[in-house]
Amino acid sequence: MATVDAILAAKYPGKAHARRVAQALQAQGDAGAIYLEAQKTRMMEDSDEAMHFRQRRPFFYLTGCPEPDASMVYDVKADELTLFIPPIDPDSVIWSGLPLSLEEAAKLYDVDHVQYTTDVNATLAKIGSSQGGKTVAFGIDEQVSEGVKFDGFARTNLSVLKKVIGDARVVKDTYEIALLRKANDISAKGHIAVFKAARTAKNEREVEAAWMNTLIANGCPDQSYHPIFAGGANGATLHYVKNDEFLVDQVTKQRKGNLLIDAGGEYRTYCADITRVVPLTGKFPTETRQIYEIVLQMQAECIGMLKEGVRWDDVHAHAHRVAIKGLVKLGILRGDENELFEKRVSVAFFPHGLGHYLGMDTHDTGGYPNYEDTDKMFRYLRIYFCRFIIDPVLNSPELGKYIDATVLERYWSVGGVRIEDNVHVTKDGHDNLTTAPKAIEEVESLAQ
Repeated sequence: MATVDAILAAKYPGKAHARRVAQALQAQGDAGAIYLEAQKTRMMEDSDEAMHFRQRRPFFYLTGCPEPDASMVYDVKADELTLFIPPIDPDSVIWSGLPLSLEEAAKLYDVDHVQYTTDVNATLAKIGSSQGGKTVAFGIDEQVSEGVKFDGFARTNLSVLKKVIGDARVVKDTYEIALLRKANDISAKGHIAVFKAARTAKNEREVEAAWMNTLIANGCPDQSYHPIFAGGANGATLHYVKNDEFLVDQVTKQRKGNLLIDAGGEYRTYCADITRVVPLTGKFPTETRQIYEIVLQMQAECIGMLKEGVRWDDVHAHAHRVAIKGLVKLGILRGDENELFEKRVSVAFFPHGLGHYLGMDTHDTGGYPNYEDTDKMFRYLRIYFCRFIIDPVLNSPELGKYIDATVLERYWSVGGVRIEDNVHVTKDGHDNLTTAPKAIEEVESLAQ
């Protein structure tokens, strides 16, 4: 079996992706060409500095090219992919050095031809006329520059290509899985660095610094999303963004119990999304450990269910049943487990989805949550102690009886416990791509 690095030594399979997309487009008309543009270089407001560049995902999917201001044309009939890069700007060379040459681009990317962007219109016209003016040119609305012409084509369609590419991206090929595995391997190093820094860090920003240093040093300068480093009760906020609060109580001078880390690196546009919880004192407080064990069991059992054809709602429902059983055992919930499930009481502690698609975006294309679902358990398709969410249930005449407020009081400081891995679902099972430690003994050992 080829190693990740051996797989990634080859070119990104952009042309294979173009073929897959073109095949799906045939249902929309006689596809003649696909036209896509890279993201433009954009300047910051009131500044001569460029904004942080993030490549357009549809363009990258069909080319593997991370360069700005480029474009591509795929001639469907001839099965030829042409990449267009900006011509050399002498003024820019003075400041930024020589850009990628035509020859260098041809060696780097899975394309048949490389030309300058000044040749786009002539190339499109040539393709259109060679196909007798009877085919359709496909592009993405609001991602076609002014001045680009589709001469020679019967018509243009700018409405369906984005969704067709999005649907194609759901099923990953071997190269994409290798990119996701690489992003996970580097991100695991970052999580371990945070585990080690957490024991002495005084502020959330210190552990974020340990994370960033490790990711950049290992080839992941970009983040999949704004990372979360939430101490104590801050972990109850699902998308906590401050990363700037003390890890030591400023009144009692006691360290908070635990730190929630939700962070993933982006490697060559492919994302990792990993969550771990680490004790700030080297050992998990009793209450955190108890909740951690429940969440770990939820994850293990749900991952064990995964394979092609399994209904996502069934996996999500099973997670709630495991959570209910664990919370009843601790005395936080009381009553019959089936009744608790039917009344959706666990939603107060588990108010979000079990997972999501992952790829070039953290919440990747192809996932279609049913926000109109009246069942609050499945509307969004981790255990949290968030007063804002739980208090209304506690105060509910119908549901409050199912929660023991006295027992619950001991768990508010836990904040949130979530354990998040990246799993490749296969025909017969699954492959967990995430190597960041999560066993309690291993996490505590690294946090000593």
